[in-house]
Amino acid sequence: MIVVEVRFTGDPTERLAARPAHRELLARLHAEGGLVAAGPWADDSGALLLFDTDEATAREALDTDPYYRAPGVSVVSVRHWTPVVGGPQRSTS
Repeated sequence: MIVVEVRFTGDPTERLAARPAHRELLARLHAEGGLVAAGPWADDSGALLLFDTDEATAREALDTDPYYRAPGVSVVSVRHWTPVVGGPQRSTS
């Protein structure tokens, strides 16, 4: 799984203008099964995305999303995560 942490800074005007297209893309990725969950932190300082895919596919999703080119939106980290409890069931063989 891939965890993406995003930070929001500055005036949110341009970021919020890109949000409808961003959320439409997230809904499509979720429906296709590549995105497990996504959403902003409660204080709106950033967001977290949890992908059930490889890193290249997750980065491609970020690259095609205009939200991540908006001023005040930066990807803080893209990290591999191995859930021990919960999460998608995977074969260990």
